[in-house]
Amino acid sequence: MAAPLSADRLLSALRAEGLTVVEVPGWRTRNRNHMGPWGPAHGVMIHHTVTRGTAHTVAMCRDGYQGLPGPLCHGVIAKDGTVHLVGNGRANHAGLGDPDVLRAVIAERPAPVDDEATVDGNRAFYGFECENLGDGLDPWPAIQLEAIERVGAAVCRAHGWGALSVIGHLEWQPGKPDPHGFTMGGMRDRIAGRLGQGQPAPPPAPVRPKVSLSQLVAAARSNPSMPGQPVTYAGVLVYETALVDEGLLTKSYRDGHFGTATITATSLWQERLGYRGRKPGQPADGIPGRDSVTRLGAKRGFDVVA
Repeated sequence: MAAPLSADRLLSALRAEGLTVVEVPGWRTRNRNHMGPWGPAHGVMIHHTVTRGTAHTVAMCRDGYQGLPGPLCHGVIAKDGTVHLVGNGRANHAGLGDPDVLRAVIAERPAPVDDEATVDGNRAFYGFECENLGDGLDPWPAIQLEAIERVGAAVCRAHGWGALSVIGHLEWQPGKPDPHGFTMGGMRDRIAGRLGQGQPAPPPAPVRPKVSLSQLVAAARSNPSMPGQPVTYAGVLVYETALVDEGLLTKSYRDGHFGTATITATSLWQERLGYRGRKPGQPADGIPGRDSVTRLGAKRGFDVVA
């Protein structure tokens, strides 16, 4: 836990670590502090941008886009290793995440598998977006990976943190894939080496997420009639991720809201298992049942509880 670095201290920390830093005009006062608190700071979060082209990427992270105002991070790490500072304060980058992961970061111990999205990460984490398409094909130049290492080490050194204070978005919020193309464990090893701390402890054995059938059913019955896209049960995101992996749900609907698209995808999964409606030709109803959810979890890595 620490007070966030001032703009001058953040800039000095990055440059002292040997990084080339570009100060994007207005970065010192660009933030989302009017939407909530910034701090205490607990760690650094790494993302990929799903964009190509440094100028476009920096502009997007500075200004945001429809539905998500900027800044979307504190700094953009370009392909050439340059760090473009776009914000100072609260930024729209982390979203809601797992409280167990936050506790692990604070304690500087290996984080558990993220299976909840209930804690404000924009308050607690510095965010750095890395210019990459995130498709597993777009390369990560060595100079960019070194810059990510240096950024993580710079912020940790300034706060007196260890490498376990640096996590990826995919370790914070269920369903997030970023960064894709290198492992956060390997990056933490590099940061630990730069800090002279040796390698972090190995991560714990994976823990399978648990999905409550009763809460899943309640979401399926109530969510479609609700205005907007409320998330009434975080386990829906785990369930929707499995449906996406089965090719039954479009990724854009993997949002934690058990809406009509998720109902339809559930119906398709039930039909794949041989379930139909009560009348001939009637499709399955799309309301999760114990057998269909248990079989989906067995195939896609989650357990079903009451």
